[in-house]
Amino acid sequence: MSQRVVAWGQELREIHNRLRDALRVARSAVEDGGSGPTAARDLQLYCVGFCVALTGHHRSEDATLFDVVLAAEPGLAPVVADLKRDHSMLDHLLGELERAATSGADRDELLRHLDGIEAVMETHFRFEEKKLVAALDGADRPEADRQVMLGPLA
Repeated sequence: MSQRVVAWGQELREIHNRLRDALRVARSAVEDGGSGPTAARDLQLYCVGFCVALTGHHRSEDATLFDVVLAAEPGLAPVVADLKRDHSMLDHLLGELERAATSGADRDELLRHLDGIEAVMETHFRFEEKKLVAALDGADRPEADRQVMLGPLA
Protein backbone atom coordinates (compact mmCIF):
# COMPACT_ATOMS: atom_id res chain seq x y z
CA MET A 1 0.00 0.00 0.00
CA SER A 2 1.54 3.29 -1.06
CA GLN A 3 1.55 6.31 1.18
CA ARG A 4 -0.16 9.45 -0.12
CA VAL A 5 1.08 13.01 0.10
CA VAL A 6 -1.77 13.55 2.51
CA ALA A 7 -2.49 17.20 3.12
CA TRP A 8 0.78 18.33 1.51
CA GLY A 9 -1.20 20.72 -0.61
CA GLN A 10 -2.39 22.27 2.65
CA GLU A 11 1.17 22.16 4.00
CA LEU A 12 2.30 24.08 0.92
CA ARG A 13 -0.32 26.75 1.64
CA GLU A 14 0.79 26.96 5.29
CA ILE A 15 4.42 27.43 4.28
CA HIS A 16 3.40 30.16 1.86
CA ASN A 17 1.55 31.86 4.73
CA ARG A 18 4.64 31.63 6.96
CA LEU A 19 6.70 33.23 4.18
CA ARG A 20 4.12 36.01 3.83
CA ASP A 21 4.39 36.60 7.59
CA ALA A 22 8.19 36.73 7.37
CA LEU A 23 7.98 39.31 4.61
CA ARG A 24 5.62 41.42 6.74
CA VAL A 25 8.15 41.33 9.59
CA ALA A 26 10.93 42.45 7.23
CA ARG A 27 8.70 45.25 5.91
CA SER A 28 7.84 46.37 9.47
CA ALA A 29 11.53 46.50 10.31
CA VAL A 30 12.09 48.93 7.47
CA GLU A 31 8.93 50.98 8.05
CA ASP A 32 9.54 51.28 11.79
CA GLY A 33 13.31 51.60 11.61
CA GLY A 34 13.53 54.95 9.91
CA SER A 35 15.96 55.33 7.06
CA GLY A 36 19.56 54.90 6.12
CA PRO A 37 21.89 52.59 8.01
CA THR A 38 19.42 51.76 10.81
CA ALA A 39 16.70 50.55 8.42
CA ALA A 40 19.26 48.69 6.34
CA ARG A 41 20.70 46.99 9.44
CA ASP A 42 17.25 45.96 10.66
CA LEU A 43 16.34 44.67 7.23
CA GLN A 44 19.57 42.68 7.05
CA LEU A 45 18.64 41.01 10.32
CA TYR A 46 15.11 40.09 9.22
CA CYS A 47 16.06 39.45 5.61
CA VAL A 48 18.49 36.73 6.61
CA GLY A 49 15.61 34.65 7.96
CA PHE A 50 13.15 35.55 5.23
CA CYS A 51 15.59 35.23 2.34
CA VAL A 52 16.99 31.93 3.58
CA ALA A 53 13.49 30.53 4.16
CA LEU A 54 12.16 31.58 0.74
CA THR A 55 15.27 30.41 -1.08
CA GLY A 56 15.29 27.12 0.85
CA HIS A 57 11.63 26.53 0.04
CA HIS A 58 12.23 27.08 -3.66
CA ARG A 59 15.37 24.93 -3.72
CA SER A 60 13.43 22.07 -2.11
CA GLU A 61 10.64 22.42 -4.62
CA ASP A 62 13.09 22.43 -7.52
CA ALA A 63 15.08 19.46 -6.20
CA THR A 64 12.30 17.20 -4.89
CA LEU A 65 8.72 18.41 -4.82
CA PHE A 66 8.38 19.15 -8.52
CA ASP A 67 9.53 15.61 -9.34
CA VAL A 68 6.65 14.27 -7.23
CA VAL A 69 4.22 16.56 -9.02
CA LEU A 70 5.48 15.54 -12.45
CA ALA A 71 5.37 11.84 -11.57
CA ALA A 72 1.72 12.27 -10.60
CA GLU A 73 0.78 14.66 -13.42
CA PRO A 74 3.28 14.75 -16.34
CA GLY A 75 1.06 17.27 -18.11
CA LEU A 76 2.07 19.86 -15.52
CA ALA A 77 5.58 20.16 -17.02
CA PRO A 78 4.88 23.62 -18.52
CA VAL A 79 3.53 24.80 -15.14
CA VAL A 80 6.64 23.51 -13.35
CA ALA A 81 8.85 25.25 -15.92
CA ASP A 82 7.00 28.53 -15.24
CA LEU A 83 7.39 28.06 -11.48
CA LYS A 84 11.12 27.43 -11.85
CA ARG A 85 11.42 30.66 -13.85
CA ASP A 86 9.64 32.46 -11.02
CA HIS A 87 12.17 30.99 -8.60
CA SER A 88 15.00 32.44 -10.69
CA MET A 89 13.29 35.83 -10.76
CA LEU A 90 12.78 35.77 -7.00
CA ASP A 91 16.44 34.77 -6.48
CA HIS A 92 17.44 37.83 -8.51
CA LEU A 93 15.07 40.13 -6.58
CA LEU A 94 16.31 38.79 -3.23
CA GLY A 95 19.89 39.39 -4.33
CA GLU A 96 19.03 42.98 -5.25
CA LEU A 97 17.34 43.47 -1.87
CA GLU A 98 20.38 42.11 -0.05
CA ARG A 99 22.70 44.40 -2.04
CA ALA A 100 20.50 47.41 -1.25
CA ALA A 101 20.39 46.52 2.44
CA THR A 102 24.14 46.03 2.73
CA SER A 103 24.87 49.25 0.84
CA GLY A 104 22.81 51.33 3.26
CA ALA A 105 19.97 52.15 0.87
CA ASP A 106 17.30 54.49 2.17
CA ARG A 107 13.90 53.42 3.46
CA ASP A 108 12.04 54.17 0.21
CA GLU A 109 14.45 52.12 -1.90
CA LEU A 110 14.26 49.19 0.51
CA LEU A 111 10.46 49.33 0.46
CA ARG A 112 10.47 49.36 -3.36
CA HIS A 113 12.55 46.17 -3.31
CA LEU A 114 10.15 44.57 -0.82
CA ASP A 115 7.18 45.65 -2.95
CA GLY A 116 8.67 43.94 -6.00
CA ILE A 117 9.43 40.76 -4.10
CA GLU A 118 5.96 40.71 -2.58
CA ALA A 119 4.25 41.18 -5.96
CA VAL A 120 6.16 38.36 -7.65
CA MET A 121 5.99 36.11 -4.59
CA GLU A 122 2.24 36.52 -4.18
CA THR A 123 1.51 35.88 -7.87
CA HIS A 124 3.81 32.86 -7.76
CA PHE A 125 2.22 31.42 -4.61
CA ARG A 126 -1.32 31.80 -5.93
CA PHE A 127 -0.45 30.21 -9.28
CA GLU A 128 1.43 27.39 -7.59
CA GLU A 129 -1.42 26.66 -5.18
CA LYS A 130 -4.00 26.77 -7.96
CA LYS A 131 -2.04 24.42 -10.21
CA LEU A 132 -0.29 22.02 -7.82
CA VAL A 133 -2.37 21.40 -4.69
CA ALA A 134 -4.60 18.76 -6.30
CA ALA A 135 -1.58 16.97 -7.81
CA LEU A 136 0.19 16.98 -4.44
CA ASP A 137 -2.83 15.67 -2.61
CA GLY A 138 -3.14 12.80 -5.10
CA ALA A 139 0.53 11.90 -5.56
CA ASP A 140 2.31 8.87 -4.17
CA ARG A 141 4.59 9.94 -1.39
CA PRO A 142 8.30 9.39 -1.83
CA GLU A 143 10.44 8.52 1.16
CA ALA A 144 11.41 12.09 2.01
CA ASP A 145 10.82 14.26 5.03
CA ARG A 146 8.86 17.49 4.95
CA GLN A 147 11.92 19.75 4.94
CA VAL A 148 13.40 17.90 1.98
CA MET A 149 10.14 18.32 0.10
CA LEU A 150 9.12 21.83 1.15
CA GLY A 151 12.10 23.59 2.69
CA PRO A 152 13.21 24.87 6.10
CA LEU A 153 9.78 26.09 7.25
CA ALA A 154 8.14 22.66 6.88
